[in-house]
Amino acid sequence: KYVDHLPYYRQAQRFKREYGWEVAQSTLNEWTIACCRLLAPLYERLAEKVKEGDYMQADESPIKVLDQMKKGGTHQGYQWVYRSPESGLVYFNYRKGRGHNGPKEVLEDYKGFLQCDGYKAYDALTGQREDILQVGCLAHTRRKFVDARGSDRKRSDHALGIFKEIYAHEAVTRKKDMDAEDRYRYRKEHIAPLLKELHAWAVLQAPTAIPKSPMGKAVGYLLNQWPKLERILEDGRSELDNNLIENKIRPLALGRKNYLFAGSHKGAERAAMMYSFFGSCAANGIDPLKWLTDTLKRIKEHPIKKIDELLPGHKDL
Repeated sequence: KYVDHLPYYRQAQRFKREYGWEVAQSTLNEWTIACCRLLAPLYERLAEKVKEGDYMQADESPIKVLDQMKKGGTHQGYQWVYRSPESGLVYFNYRKGRGHNGPKEVLEDYKGFLQCDGYKAYDALTGQREDILQVGCLAHTRRKFVDARGSDRKRSDHALGIFKEIYAHEAVTRKKDMDAEDRYRYRKEHIAPLLKELHAWAVLQAPTAIPKSPMGKAVGYLLNQWPKLERILEDGRSELDNNLIENKIRPLALGRKNYLFAGSHKGAERAAMMYSFFGSCAANGIDPLKWLTDTLKRIKEHPIKKIDELLPGHKDL
């Protein structure tokens, strides 16, 4: 369901077709509930591990949830996703809404850089905290100019050309496998001047860019996000954008397409747990089935003091 994006009824059809075994969808659901019950302590520890460092990425994605108490039958919930770029661990946290209370609670004890887009909930959070510094996302900024290309091609292409140069230099840091210190120095020499050029150009365009036009929105977004975009260059560990965490949300989007909604708020919470584990497996090059099989066999008798040994990335699978 969470890796191959197959709803229970399709899994039941495959069991019958391939093995001649008829299994009820409710049975499959009960298996998932039982697994999540066993994995709950590990899920809590995963959340703690993601927050242990001082650099984190965050994003959120909608998920429809069946709600019999609500008119129309479905509720618009959100999966908030937090990623540690250093460990590759990913933490999905389901919330019924998109307000800032979700990240406020999750990040209560976190201190450090938080890389995200310009969504106001993050501003509401960091505006109350001096120990969390927002880092911007160049990919979100670039997309605004892509959107403006249809109505203002000349100026859009100019901005996109600068972005192209920036990402070409970033590709060099990856090709040479630079550590954080070397990447910091390289960016200061090659990328910082390009960012300043982009900012100076945007300042000049602002007076002639109609605020509600695509170009106006692109220029306005860049200028509003500028202090956060500059902060990318303060630490060589920082990514230029949030694309890596968005990649972790893609399985959720595929799941939405195939099974449309979660069966309940509890079901959405279980989905958050499984997407956390399997996303972390993918980031660490671990076979999710091998990891899950091994972990379910061991977790009941495993010492709680050594629970980190069960996390994806801490096992030789």
